Amino acid sequence: MSGLDKMKARILEEAQSTAQEITDKAKADADAAVQAARESAEAEAAKILERAKRDAADYAARVDSSMDMQRKQAVLAAKQEVIGGVLDKAYDAVMNLDDEKYFEMLEKMLEKHVLAEEGVICFSAKDLERMPESFPEKVKSIAESKGGKLTLSEKPEKMDGGFLLVYGGIEENCTISAVFASRREELSDQVNRLLFG
Repeated sequence: MSGLDKMKARILEEAQSTAQEITDKAKADADAAVQAARESAEAEAAKILERAKRDAADYAARVDSSMDMQRKQAVLAAKQEVIGGVLDKAYDAVMNLDDEKYFEMLEKMLEKHVLAEEGVICFSAKDLERMPESFPEKVKSIAESKGGKLTLSEKPEKMDGGFLLVYGGIEENCTISAVFASRREELSDQVNRLLFG
């Protein structure tokens, strides 16, 4: 082998060695890049998984809270329905009292609401028909005991039951429905305490 051939062979050998080194380094760099990318992807996946777990826990807590709120609202609505039913039955019971008890109740109501003035007391057609004969005298007596005077109107008013007191154009609504409406909240509270503690 001539000197030139030896030189070519050595250059070729060095080139192959350098090429191998470059290839090995490139392969090592590529492996390192792949490993770094894998580690980065795993770290990002772990973060995403952790965030997903937190989001799922937060969502579950919100669902529980929402369900609890809906349950409370349903219980409240059911209680209000029961209380309303009790008050409706109480109203019906008052409206269906026998004549004697009904007019005794009206006497007590009149004692609370009559004024020391001259006025007119009005009743429904039903109440005028079933009114005991002695009741107009009781109305007169109650009004006088308070320093007033009441005249019984012969003209029936459109109302459920109870009475209207009219003093100089000012009307005081003492109908059964008005009494129930004005005391509904108080009555609801009492029924709630009785039924639900």
